[in-house]
Amino acid sequence: MKVDVQLLKDICEAPGAPGFENPVRKLIIEQIKDHVDEYSIDNMGNLVAIKKGTKNPHGKKVMVAAHMDEIGFLVSHIDDKGFIRFQTLGGFDPKTLTAQRVIIHGREDVIGVMGSKPIHVMKPEERNKPSKIEEYFIDCGMSKEELEKKIEIGDPITRERELIEMGECVNCKSIDNRVSVYILIEALKNIKSPAYDFYGVFTVQEEVGIRGANVSAHSINPDFGIALDTTIAYDLPGAQAHEQVTALGAGTAVKIMDAMTICDSRMVKFLKKTADSHQIKWQPEILAAGGTDTSGVQRMGKNGSIAGAISIPTRHLHQVIEMAHKEDIVGSIELLIAALEEIDTASWEY
Repeated sequence: MKVDVQLLKDICEAPGAPGFENPVRKLIIEQIKDHVDEYSIDNMGNLVAIKKGTKNPHGKKVMVAAHMDEIGFLVSHIDDKGFIRFQTLGGFDPKTLTAQRVIIHGREDVIGVMGSKPIHVMKPEERNKPSKIEEYFIDCGMSKEELEKKIEIGDPITRERELIEMGECVNCKSIDNRVSVYILIEALKNIKSPAYDFYGVFTVQEEVGIRGANVSAHSINPDFGIALDTTIAYDLPGAQAHEQVTALGAGTAVKIMDAMTICDSRMVKFLKKTADSHQIKWQPEILAAGGTDTSGVQRMGKNGSIAGAISIPTRHLHQVIEMAHKEDIVGSIELLIAALEEIDTASWEY
């Protein structure tokens, strides 16, 4: 199996800030509609695709969640000179915003650039202070009158950056979490015989609080859950071995815990064993800060679920140049498919 770079590029570049996921949702539907038994969109906007199980006399359900939203912004004010102030949607490191292009999705798309006070006019003490989000504005090169014909308060804003290949890696904005969207699409297309009913859920609003996964898990009430998301690969200069979390090219990652979830030890054991039996390279993941849809999938069904996560090692998270390794992406697809086809063979007793 090879990564379909063009499809991954289309997915990563499609806009979809939290609460405004429709463009990427439409793209996903076109990719999966001929490969699933049924699909639907719930009231919150989660896209739920179902493939019926082939060995499922007791009606067991496996929910696999991949959030389709990306970190972004919201227009909050347009001043008299046409400069735009914004509200963040998700977590940003302010220093990564300097001089970046963005797209405001209004009546029509408008390109803008992130601006802040020029270093040439900063006082010495200002130069040494970390940037703050509220110091940034967006410059579209237009007057307020021109802008208001095209955009309005409340319009979403996404980052403008194309996907490129770098060696054996892919680099783009929104690898978090569009790489997982790609993995789930490929699993829905390529799986032959899921043991239990396979609910592939493309969730909304993860970046602002795992909101979509909470709702979809409550509705589906899965017996088992697997979340797909990126994780930190801090395999960079200056990092200590115990700090790196994961490394690019070292395989897909099996989550043990993050700040919001302790994965079910039975699921962790099952995913490790499945990877080993299929000669899929993997690495353990313990993430001290941050959370994913895993917590919603695990906790929000009526009975809870036996839940874990497959994570994709990613450098430069929540920046516009996120990077993942193609081999890790392929390994994640292969592990997900194998787990779904063999989940009925494991012992789930305590």
